[in-house]
Amino acid sequence: MANCEICSGQEWLSKLDVSTREAGAYLLALNSAQDLSGEMAMNIKAQAEKAEKLRKLHHGPRILALPNAWDVVSARILEELGYPAIATSSAAVAFSLGYPDGQRISRREMLEVVTRIAHAVKIPVTADMESGYGKTPEEIAETTKQLVASGAVGLNFEDITGDDESSHVELSLQVKKIRAIRDTSAALGVPLVINARTDVYLMPIGPAATRFERTVERLRAYREAGADCLFAPGVCDREIIAKLVTALGAPLNVLVSQGCPSLDDLEKMGVARASAGSSAMRAAMGAFQRVAKDWLARGSYDSLQQVTVPYPELNSMMARNLS
Repeated sequence: MANCEICSGQEWLSKLDVSTREAGAYLLALNSAQDLSGEMAMNIKAQAEKAEKLRKLHHGPRILALPNAWDVVSARILEELGYPAIATSSAAVAFSLGYPDGQRISRREMLEVVTRIAHAVKIPVTADMESGYGKTPEEIAETTKQLVASGAVGLNFEDITGDDESSHVELSLQVKKIRAIRDTSAALGVPLVINARTDVYLMPIGPAATRFERTVERLRAYREAGADCLFAPGVCDREIIAKLVTALGAPLNVLVSQGCPSLDDLEKMGVARASAGSSAMRAAMGAFQRVAKDWLARGSYDSLQQVTVPYPELNSMMARNLS
């Protein structure tokens, strides 16, 4: 790849005019602009430590298995159960706010949810930020600043911007965007954990015969640009997953779905991270739908008692003080 296609870190810092020394003041100002209290501005050092903790979780010895949260209560449930980190699902957040999936929700609305979650739990939070809510590296840099200000310490960053393969971002441009995330967050003192995603398999994009090679090409480039973990949703075949682990030589994230190997098997295969995407939220919606159908069809409320979290338990969980 030609050098002109990728800005160096020094060049990005020059363009962004952001220094680590200014990070605290910038974040406080941004939080104030977002109508957040001064108490919610997260300590930069503590936030950076959370980022490093999340980064290390991608290197074993156990697989980082994350059923994705979509609001404060789902995040707190995961924390109470002992999960070491929280990952959000952009689709689940969008559904909960009345949007379909596919980057219809605004950056502001997504970040409002992420901010609430990040300040409601003690463990690291990584946010699904879709394709970054911007088309240029400069716009992605602005999203990065606001994500750091939210209190999150990582993000999912995908390479499609629409509903079909015509929205697949050119490789060289996606690399520049990843470098913008890396350099901007580092300059702010919180190097975000970047989970770089390609949708070659999930959408799918292009001929089936070349999907593996094109996935590897993109994910290797993303890793070189600064990604910490590489995400290939849509891959469930055991043999392909194993080949990706070997070919990439870096932490691999798999989106679990019907037909995928078990979490134990994925761990044995060398997969670093497993995500649920929106399926955990959809499972919760399935439970609610079942209750609603029971009431409508039979006048029964027995299903309310089968998976209900007791009121005192949930109320106590939400009343917990983080200090």
